[in-house]
Order: sequence, then structure tokens, then C-alpha cells
Amino acid sequence: TVMACRVVSKRKHMGLQQLSSFAETGRTFLGPVKSSKFIQGEECHESVLISSAVRLLENLDLTNAVGQLLNEAVQAQNNTYRTGTNTLLFLVGAWSRAAEECLHLGVPISLVVSVMSEGLNSCLEEVVSLQVPVRNVFDLIDNTKTFSGLETFNTSLFPFLQIPSGAGLRQKERDLKDVTSQSLAVSSLSGRPVKSPELFRPQAKVETDKNTSQTSQALKNSLLANTRCRKSVLTHSRHFCSTDNNQWISKPDGFLEQHGATTPKTYECNELVELEVGLSHGDHNSMKLVDEAVRLQCKSAGVQHGNCSRPFLLDMSRIFTCCLPGLHETFSCVCPGYITVVSITSTTLIKELQHQSIRVILIEGDLTENYRHLGFNKSTNIKTVSESTKFQQESPEELWISHVLQVLIKFNVNLVLAQGNVSERLIEKCTQTKQLVIGSVNSNVMQAFAEASGAVPVAYVTQVNENCVGSGVYVTFWRNVPFDAAVQIQRIAIMLKTEGMNLVTVVLTSPVTAQMQGKEDRFWTCAYRLHCALKEQKVFLGGGAVEFLCLSHLQILAEQSLHKGNQGCSGWLRNTSSWLASSLALYRPTVLKCLANGWHRYLSTILCNTASYSSEFEASTFIQHHLQNAVDSGSPLSYILNECSKQNSGIFNSGISDKLEGIPRVYDIVTPKIEAWRRALDLVLLVLQTDSEIITGLGHTQINSQEPEGFLFL
Repeated sequence: TVMACRVVSKRKHMGLQQLSSFAETGRTFLGPVKSSKFIQGEECHESVLISSAVRLLENLDLTNAVGQLLNEAVQAQNNTYRTGTNTLLFLVGAWSRAAEECLHLGVPISLVVSVMSEGLNSCLEEVVSLQVPVRNVFDLIDNTKTFSGLETFNTSLFPFLQIPSGAGLRQKERDLKDVTSQSLAVSSLSGRPVKSPELFRPQAKVETDKNTSQTSQALKNSLLANTRCRKSVLTHSRHFCSTDNNQWISKPDGFLEQHGATTPKTYECNELVELEVGLSHGDHNSMKLVDEAVRLQCKSAGVQHGNCSRPFLLDMSRIFTCCLPGLHETFSCVCPGYITVVSITSTTLIKELQHQSIRVILIEGDLTENYRHLGFNKSTNIKTVSESTKFQQESPEELWISHVLQVLIKFNVNLVLAQGNVSERLIEKCTQTKQLVIGSVNSNVMQAFAEASGAVPVAYVTQVNENCVGSGVYVTFWRNVPFDAAVQIQRIAIMLKTEGMNLVTVVLTSPVTAQMQGKEDRFWTCAYRLHCALKEQKVFLGGGAVEFLCLSHLQILAEQSLHKGNQGCSGWLRNTSSWLASSLALYRPTVLKCLANGWHRYLSTILCNTASYSSEFEASTFIQHHLQNAVDSGSPLSYILNECSKQNSGIFNSGISDKLEGIPRVYDIVTPKIEAWRRALDLVLLVLQTDSEIITGLGHTQINSQEPEGFLFL
């Protein structure tokens, strides 16, 4: 698949050039306003519509080693967090160019690796000040009116500010002046105390102003411990054990349990709206579906556990999606129970089974004649010959199907759920005898049905007995879908429910089939953002504030290195020669500025993608203006907090009407964002060092300077 073409110099670091070329194809995916791309295959000429870095790399022919490494990094980020992949892809390209620039300026490779790593670690220490405890986000809506729903918000998501994009939209009434009236001292880069709004208070109750400085510093030191060491916090591990006096432990029932605290606060579903709006990043339709799923889980958990004193945690293992292309988007909804699609030939069977309490069996694995579990050892070189010839005309599959039907009739089973594939011939036979068979059922769905119906999963139908059969399951049609739409896709959607089953299905519809994959990806991104925020109990102040703080912080570090002669920088590389220490003092400002340029490109690209500026040059000039103001203020953190705490304006906002009130904040989740940064830089430095080992080999001296440059096709 051809996506782009770039001239690649064989006399330079080809790996870095390839990384930046791959990343360039995904720059339109950055920010809240994304531009989709069509990928067309050269051989089959089929087109795929993609709008994320994950789908981009999945559909590219990544034959070289660099492309495969990039794909592995993006897939690892997506499989773990379901978000941050676009940021990772862009920063890989930006920092690849930064590393190339450093090499062009003659900086030794060892110093590029060392200073870039230390520069990112320094940024991670600095951005801790922009972490907001989730409980403080909930406190913002205390004593205020309740929203009518997420649909009341429509933010344009300029970095550092979220403003309504349409006039006359209802906003939540709140007084941000009361929020910013009480402040907390936060240490800044220049050493002077910075006033921080109440939103950044590390505790729900802060005693007096004379103790706030010590409290803030203690919080920052504790958070930096995990950030600097990059160790996972494992509760029960033979390798690591890091505990906290005030720790939230995840429970299987969907709640968090707090240890070491006296009286944990209980949060209601209505209090999540502030957090959901901040984490939606402009995709309010997807977050609205997430909000409905949260409310259904809250309702289900409340019925099961009564008045629980533990805060709610979104259980992702009990949320599923069902995509129905060809239907209008208004059909998208969230329903309790399990919704799936079956063949339209089962319509008559569903009509007969609905409004009846039916019995169910659960099959782990495939429901086929030749299926054997992994521990089964089939006998070899053995042939069975039957003396009777009356069954020779029937195939082994037909004999097996007959036996399966006998078991279903014997135990009066009308519903079979299989985790693997199901024989098509068996489905046809069961439909005739009024048994509904559904395959490819998720393991978590099987577990939910087992808990609610009392069924016991088995590997083979031959293992079924009375104790394995569940009961109390109801099947019905999902809504009144137009018949012509069902005929067009030859599938119908049905709903399976049973009393006490904690299961939620999100139905996603779209009249354009090519948009279904992107719509499903956006829903899971919003869901995992909320899940991660509730699990970590902290978020970042978003909208570009974190990236701008990193940019200004590196700018100040570079200026300090130039003016102060970089005193004490030799401590970064211990036990090194004086030559390497002097080289570090000479090149450190250059590497830091190149690293900062990556953040600069990141912010300017977001501004261009949101149509705030017509060109990247204008966006870059605008960012440079605020960067100079932040550096001149002596404390970029103070500058950011003061600008973001204003009611009607922000750092990247100019000319916005002063009549706008109630501007909602935007938030970013902490760990996925940080891990995206780390993965991006680790990949760039890995390719840089690998290239250097190849270039400095014996073949390096044999390269002909007159050799023509090649082309890299994506």
C-alpha cells in the first residue's frame, strides 16, 4: 500500500528517516479534530477508511525492521491503554527529526541518548504539578445544579481551553472564582511559590496555608518516586511490592475499596459528568454512550450491593459492543444484557422463543465434530470397522449432529452459547428443532451467563448433565429495526437477558459501513479514558497544558545551561572522562532545544488540525509568543495555572467573547500519556543506536559518496 514517498539518504541514519516518514502519514490523526484517510491496495484496489495510528499501521505493508518496531510499539500502547497511540506516532516522528538534527550538528550519539533521556525524565518530574486528584474534580460540582446530560456540551477543544463551538448551548452553572479563591503553594522552576487553584489540592481537606507548602512537596516527592523509577505498582508480587497507606484496591464487583483511610467518600453517577466532559476530547457522542453504560452498571451494582460506601469503578470486562452497519446513527444506544446478531433465517425461531424462560448450556471452545481440546491426544494408526452397514451411509458429522440434538432434547435446552466456532450444519438442524445456537461468544459473556443462570461451562456436549444447564434466560428482538435494513445485511439483532446479570451492550450503528471500525475505536477510547481516570484517581490538566509545560521547562533548562556554563552537569554521566563531561556541557543546550522542538511541533500541529490557524507557521508563531511570556514570567507552571484558571480565556485563546461562561475543563489520563512519551523516545533512541552500530561498522568506510539517494515508499 503506497501512502507517501520521501527521499532517503543512504549516507545518513536511514532508520531515523524511515521513522519520521512513517509518522508523517499520521499527523492528521492528532488532536480532537481528526481527518480520516483512505488506504487503497495496489493489487486488489480495495479501500479502507482509517482514522487512527493503529488502523494505519495495520493496513500498511511494513516489511522493513523499523516499520515492524514502530507497529509493535503502537500495538503495545493500544493493547494496554486503548489511547495515546496517535501521540506516540507523532512524537516518534518529531523526535526522530530532533535526533537527526543533533547528529547533523555534530553531537555525539552517546550524548544525544543521555541528554534526551534525562530531558524527558525532567519533564515527567515537572508535570506532576499538573496532576489533578479525581475527587477534586467531583468537588467542583458540589452545591450546583445537575446536568441534563452530556449532549449539552460541545467544546472546540483549543489547547488550554475548551469553549462552546455554538451559541445558545446550555452550560453548567458554576462559579470558578470560588474554586480559584483558595490556593495551594506549589514549588516552581524558579523556586518561588506558585498559586494553584483548589482543583490541584492533593487532599480533600487542607489544614492551613502555613502547612500547604510541605504538603504539596510531600505529594510531589511521593508521585515522583514511581515516575522516576518507572516501576509498576504490584500489590502481590514476588518481585516488587509497593504499598500505600491510602490505596484503592480494585474489586471484581466493579467498586474500589480503600485501605488505610478512615472514611472514604462515595461518588454518585451524576458526579461523573464533570470528569466525562473533560475526558471526551470533543467526542461527546461516544462519551454519552459511555455515560449510559456507567449508569446501567451503577444501577446494577446498587441493586446487588445496596448502599455501598465504596466509589464506583467502571468494569470494562462487562461492557461489549455490537456493530450494526446500515442503520441510522440514531439507533445507537446502550442496553442491559447481551445483544448479538444472528442469521435472518432465525426470525421465526426467535418469535416462538420470546417471552419464554428458556434453558441454556455453555460450551467452551468450538462446537464442531472434529473439535478436541488442547489436552486431547488422538490415537494414531487405528481404524475402526463397524460390523453393521446400516450407518455407513451417514457421515461422522451427521452422526455427531444427531447425538447433539438428542442431548438438547433430553435436557429441554433451547439456547446454546459456544465460545468458539459452530458447525453451520448444526445451526440449521437446531433451527428446525427450535434450538438457538450462537457461536463466537466472548469468555466474559459466558461468565456472566454462568453467574446469573447457574449454568456450568463444559468443553463437550457429551459432558452436559442436569447440573450444567442454566435457566431463566429470555430472548427477544432488539428494537424494531426496519425490515429492509435487516434483509440488506441478512442479519438480525437479538437481546439475551436474565435476572441479575451484570452485562451491558453498546449498540453502534452507522449508515456508512466504512465508518463502523472508527466509531467502535472511538467509543473504546473514551471508555478506557474514564476507566483509567477512576482507577488511578488522578488526571492531568489537559488541552495541551502538559505539553506546553514540558516545552517551556526544556527551554528554561537550555537557557540555564548556556548562561551558567552548565555547572554540575557532569553528574549526569558519572565515572566518565573529562572529555565526555566537557562535551556534555557544550552540547546539552542543543539537545534540549531539539527535544523541545518535538513538543513545539506537537502543539502547532494540534492548532492546525483544529482549524485555528491556516498554516503551521502561524501556529508556531502563536506558540512562541506564549512560550516567551511563560519564560519571562519566571515560572511557566504559574503562568499556565493562572491562564487556565481564567473563566473566559486561556493560553491558546485570543479574541474569544467575554460573554462565554461556564467553560468546562479538559483532562488527560496520566499513565497512558506518560507511557506514550516513553515508548516514543525509547523507540527513537533504539533505532538511533542501532543505526550507529551499523554505520560505524566496516562497511561504513566503503560507502561511495557519489552513490545516489533512494526513495522510501509507505
